[in-house]
Amino acid sequence: QVQLVESGGGLVQAGGSLRLSCAASGTIFSINTMGWYRQALGKQRELVATISGHDSTNYADSVKGRFTIARDNTKTTVTVDLRMNDLKPEDTAVYYCKARFYDYRDFWGQGTQVTVSS
Repeated sequence: QVQLVESGGGLVQAGGSLRLSCAASGTIFSINTMGWYRQALGKQRELVATISGHDSTNYADSVKGRFTIARDNTKTTVTVDLRMNDLKPEDTAVYYCKARFYDYRDFWGQGTQVTVSS
């Protein structure tokens, strides 16, 4: 089991920047990939970006060149940051952190709201 605590959401004007952070604790040695997903009102949850234990990254086409995911591992925590630049109103959503174990079990954070005003 891991516990995921997200922070950093908020309200920003279009063109602005935000940084989301997710701290994982617990059985962190079982974590393979971590990532950020988002769910806009009335839409399905979608992948934003993922990062593996070897720092291999994957981005949704809609955020490439604007968002950057980074990972930091310590003995007791794994932290994943999502730096979001040039935000657009269509980036408005609840953003969720996810940790995937090597056995493919997924653990989710509680979500943090990002609102981009035009």
